[in-house]
Amino acid sequence: MLPMEELSLVGKVAVWALPVIFAITVHEYAHGWVANKLGDNTAKRMGRLTLNPINHIDPIGTIVVPAVLLFLGGFMFGWAKPVPVNFGRLRRPKKDMIYVAVAGPLANLAMALMWGLALKIGFVLSTTNEMIGLPLIYMGYAGVFINIVLMALNLLPILPLDGGRVLEGLLPQRLSIQFHQLERFGLPIMIVVIAMGWLSTILGPPVYYLQKGIFALFSI
Repeated sequence: MLPMEELSLVGKVAVWALPVIFAITVHEYAHGWVANKLGDNTAKRMGRLTLNPINHIDPIGTIVVPAVLLFLGGFMFGWAKPVPVNFGRLRRPKKDMIYVAVAGPLANLAMALMWGLALKIGFVLSTTNEMIGLPLIYMGYAGVFINIVLMALNLLPILPLDGGRVLEGLLPQRLSIQFHQLERFGLPIMIVVIAMGWLSTILGPPVYYLQKGIFALFSI
């Protein structure tokens, strides 16, 4: 949609940094907020129930990975430190686990919609004030894209991703326990999926259609 490759390195940082920081910070905050409402105040006690990005920064996922991807010419992408959740302290651990897990992706969907609105405003303003409209267009597009990607990625039914937590909560107790034991294989599975190039194949269709739907919603 937008020729991001025409932007300078500084321009790409300016476009992607804010959407990425908001996407990962609000995602983690949503987990902690819902967990706190459902009986587990672990995140609050550890100072993680905050929208301050500094409290959620992961040196690798928030700084190194985005910087490397940006240097290589890709889009900025990353992750924050997972908000600590003690599922055993939730009022209904198995059921409430689902609500806590799905809170993050839903937060990303809400942010994608807000960035879609920013994108629409940018197009409207660009006809009269390009200095304000154009940055909003680029940043709005980046915000929609990164939030949809994070939502789709986290909904994969692999532990410890949010989709895996949702599946764990939905399965019958015996199967849920067996599925939980697979969590230690989650990272190796993701590495294989990424190394084999399957991730883009898996995420491509949902990201495309969700992005298309948001653009259609705002008549973009």
